[in-house]
Amino acid sequence: MDPDQFDALMRARHSCRAFHPDPIPSPVIEQILWSAQKVPSWCNAQPWQVDVTTAPETDRLREAFYAHAMDTAQTPDVDWPSAYTGLHQRRSKACGLQLYRSVGVTPGDRAASGQQMLENFRFFGAPHIALITAPVELGPYAYLDCGGFVTGFCLAATAQGVATIPQAAVAAFAPFLRDWFDLPEDRVILCGIAFGRSDDDHPANSFRTKRAELGEWVHWHGKDTE
Repeated sequence: MDPDQFDALMRARHSCRAFHPDPIPSPVIEQILWSAQKVPSWCNAQPWQVDVTTAPETDRLREAFYAHAMDTAQTPDVDWPSAYTGLHQRRSKACGLQLYRSVGVTPGDRAASGQQMLENFRFFGAPHIALITAPVELGPYAYLDCGGFVTGFCLAATAQGVATIPQAAVAAFAPFLRDWFDLPEDRVILCGIAFGRSDDDHPANSFRTKRAELGEWVHWHGKDTE
């Protein structure tokens, strides 16, 4: 692949927050999964397990999950970040403001922003959800490997014209998902990936987040900087 083609693929991927309801054909989903599986993993353990929903199961899960999230305390398998501070806070806040502005939520309107947040549990209308889990016994490095799988999945989907959004939010209700998918206790629920065809006319898909310049996060050692 030409480097410019790969960069174009990376730039084309975005977090889609509004989908068309039409399902993706099973052969396309299978090709995405086969492509994503080629990412590296520690000792080639390939720790990811993926549970994929299709219609009408996605809609059944969507309705039940939204109702559950409305009045249930969060109990993720993996602890949330203790805080976002400094530049990480600024980046996160900028993304949130872009989203809320795009859908007409006024800054400080907690009711409206909370309602938008709850759309995570409707999967933003996506026809499919891929739930990513890993074995408890493999620990944090399995989570790292699964992060690589999520990236591979999203890029493979973009190459097929399929939009995605990785969702840490769904892991907030791990017991509910464990019961729904009949998952054993020895697997950690990490995240979901909602996917389908993007509704490009929806305002939630009208913005793109920025990426930091190299100088903000790369530290060279031994490079001639002159």
